[in-house]
This record gives sequence, structure tokens and C-alpha cells, in this order.
Amino acid sequence: MQTSNIEQKNCPVLGVALAVTDYEAAAATVHAWSTAARSEKLARTVSAANTHVVTLARHDRQFGQALASYDMVVPDGMPLIWVMNRRGAGLRDRVYGPTLMLHVLQLPGVSHFFLGGSEKLLETLSVKLKERFPALRIAGSYSPPFSPDGWSEEENARILRKIAESGAECVWVGLGCPKQELWIARNKAKLPPGVYFAIGAAFAFHAGLVRQAPKWMQDRGLEWIFRMAAEPRRLWKRYVVHNSLFLWYLLVDGCLGKRRR
Repeated sequence: MQTSNIEQKNCPVLGVALAVTDYEAAAATVHAWSTAARSEKLARTVSAANTHVVTLARHDRQFGQALASYDMVVPDGMPLIWVMNRRGAGLRDRVYGPTLMLHVLQLPGVSHFFLGGSEKLLETLSVKLKERFPALRIAGSYSPPFSPDGWSEEENARILRKIAESGAECVWVGLGCPKQELWIARNKAKLPPGVYFAIGAAFAFHAGLVRQAPKWMQDRGLEWIFRMAAEPRRLWKRYVVHNSLFLWYLLVDGCLGKRRR
């Protein structure tokens, strides 16, 4: 029987085990997991964690426990790469969630399911991705009803059933942070076999509905400024508060480390 057990090196940042990996290695891991998912009857989970996600995991115990259950957490933000490299990771670039998605969508023999967003968004996303990747296999998609307090057991069972009936090897969950990470973690034992991604705003980016920051801003860790300027009401608290907390926690960890030495 084919096995998908792959040795993975991690580097902790604020207590979150971040994978020391790049796009090619992460996509290769996903390919191995997705190929073996049916025979192994396993659901593997992947999160693309930026500074907001890592800081929230440190600040919120429930979210931190959820993130700790993931099989791979890739470093989505450049500040994370800078911290990891100071600890010997030797990485050249981050593993940005939307770009990792493009790498995985090109894997041969893999079908995909998209969960989250409006029906219009999912329709536009499917059209745009098929134009970009003509051989892409889209097994299905589903726009769940909005529910700030979580879905009913009936709706949750409907979602899991739709995924199972689609037969998709890769399931992209775009519900926004922290909802997507928590939903995947809470349902991990019940998820149909496959690889599940907490993917954030990638749907809107690839559908062409939201602009991404210029490459030079991304490379310098300034993407948060671009996004906050585009959606200040929704994102100001996330970036101002959590970026400050990120720096504070790094300082605290550094001081604690010095005391231990």
C-alpha cells in the first residue's frame, strides 16, 4: 500500500510549528497525501499562516489548539521567514497561500472542491481557474449559508456529504480566519479522505474580485498595508492589533530565552 508518511522539518514561531519548506516541496507533500488519501482513509490538513494567524494562535488558546492539530502549517508571511531564518531555517521565500494554491491546482490527476464564498464568487472562480488551467478537474463547490455562530449539525452533515460525493482529493476552505481553521480542526475526524486547506482570501484573489499587493510590497512584508488600505473597516483591527502583539510576543520570547541562558 502506498504511504504518505513524509518527514517534515518544523521551526517554531510563537509556539506554532511552521514547516521549513518552499512551494515545490509543499506541493509535493500535498501530492503524496492526496494520492494516498483514499487508500489510507485519512484527511490531511494544511494552513497557510501569516503573522495574524500565528499571533492569534498564541493569543487564543482554543485557536492555538486547533492550529496544532494541522498536519502542515506553511509560513505565509515574510516576517515569519525572517524570524525562522534567524533560527537557521535558510528559506528564500515565504509559502504564500494563494500561490501555493496555484501550484497544487497544477498537480496531475487531482480533483478539487471549493467550499466558501458566495455562489457568484464560486462561479467566477471556476471560470477563471479553468481558463488558466484547462486540464483542471473541479469536482464540485458549495456556498454554505452565512452563520456567525456556526452551522447546525444538519448543515454540517450536508457539507461533509457534498465533499464525500464529489470524490475530490483536495478541498479548499475559504471561510475567513479563524472560522475556516476552526471548522477544519473540529471536523477533522469526520472529514472524507483528502487534503484540506484553510486558504483565506485566495478565492477572491483568483476570481479577480480583490487585488493583491504588488510583488515588491509582498517581498518586503508590507502586504498588510496594501490590504488594510483597501479594506480599512474590516482589516484595521486585525493588522494594527495583531501586528503589535506579534512584535510584543517576539520580545517576550526573546527575553525569556535570555533569562534561561
